Amino acid sequence: MIKGSVASSLNVEKKWVFPLVISLLMCIFLLGTSFNMGLVSSLRTFNSIFSIFPSHIMENQTNLLFAESKIKPAPKHPVGPSAPRFAYLISGSKGDLEKLWRTLHTLYHPRNYYVVHLDLESPAGERLELASRVENNTIFAQVGNVHMIKKANMVTYRGPTMVANTLHACAILLKKHKDWDWFINLSASDYPLVTQDDLIYTFTDLNRDSNFIEHTSHLGWKEGQRAMPLMIDPGLYQTTKSDIFWVTPKRSLPTSFKLFTGSAWMILSRAFVEYCVWGWDNLPRTLLMYYSNFVSSPEGYFQTVVCNAPQFIPTVINHDMHYISWDNPPKQHPHTLSLNDTTKIIASGAAFARKFKQDDPVLDMIDKELLGRRNGSFTPGGWCEDGCSKVGNPSKLQPGPGAQRLRRLIGNLVLSAKFTQHQCT
Repeated sequence: MIKGSVASSLNVEKKWVFPLVISLLMCIFLLGTSFNMGLVSSLRTFNSIFSIFPSHIMENQTNLLFAESKIKPAPKHPVGPSAPRFAYLISGSKGDLEKLWRTLHTLYHPRNYYVVHLDLESPAGERLELASRVENNTIFAQVGNVHMIKKANMVTYRGPTMVANTLHACAILLKKHKDWDWFINLSASDYPLVTQDDLIYTFTDLNRDSNFIEHTSHLGWKEGQRAMPLMIDPGLYQTTKSDIFWVTPKRSLPTSFKLFTGSAWMILSRAFVEYCVWGWDNLPRTLLMYYSNFVSSPEGYFQTVVCNAPQFIPTVINHDMHYISWDNPPKQHPHTLSLNDTTKIIASGAAFARKFKQDDPVLDMIDKELLGRRNGSFTPGGWCEDGCSKVGNPSKLQPGPGAQRLRRLIGNLVLSAKFTQHQCT
């Protein structure tokens, strides 16, 4: 009887051994799968930032950081993400109609979206003419990606109205289009140095959360002359442009957030634009009120928002993608560029330059040598048919030498941002 009982007990235990082993194996498998999925996700995020670098640089960095690469190296030609779309604001003032129209043609691509704006200082005739040109252009009418702000805003460069106008354009673009990746603000005095095919091609492998914002927390003379004085911008409540005026007393520097300054021109991710417009926490609104009395607020608002929002600090790349020639120390406005600046313009590798006079010969040089643009038409690209009079395949890209210049610049900037941690300092 005892032997029978022992045998029976052993049989029962054996029945439980197999299910127990299977359960343990399944737990181990699930844990391993979860870990691997997280690791793969992290690696993909990392690689998406650095995929614009030459392959040998990426291989060296991978060998340094990940031992797994020695076991299973990454493919040399991974399938990249879909091409991005850009959303532009091109703004101008009195007398800028022809400049704005030319800049729009050089920047045009059927994949992108455009908001154009002539401010309230420009004559009604100029604004009506711009609206008529946009509505009657065959390509614009066919694609439907160019929008004009018909109820013009008053814009003064030294006051907060320029920030308000930029946020207005952002809100329009967010409402009308759901599939763009980056917002770019330009003036009628800006001009591209690369084709849109170059730009789209170069940004295709870049992390879509990247924000190109020139910035510094070292205010220098701006601390006493811009941050502490209080001013009022009449453009907030008048229909005619006049300069800002000062009020007393001065204010001390804020303690609840850190001030940053930089360029008024930038390339912003859609995620950051949504944060500024929707403001799901109070920081963007608080800073908008603070900068309403700040001299030259376009050179500080977006920098201060992005660098005081911890989730966006890792996305900041300290460059505005422009070539601009300044005095040292800088004055209120940069130098006007000419043919004498050609070598420096090209060597910069930047996507845009400013500022230019209307129809200056240097613009003809850029059209001919850098953009391949002829006879005042659109900048040619893979989408063009019959001399860009018809829209072909918007996803077909024909990048040229400009993509190589821009690729080198962005590669150096991203490498600097990630490995020396220059964001928001």
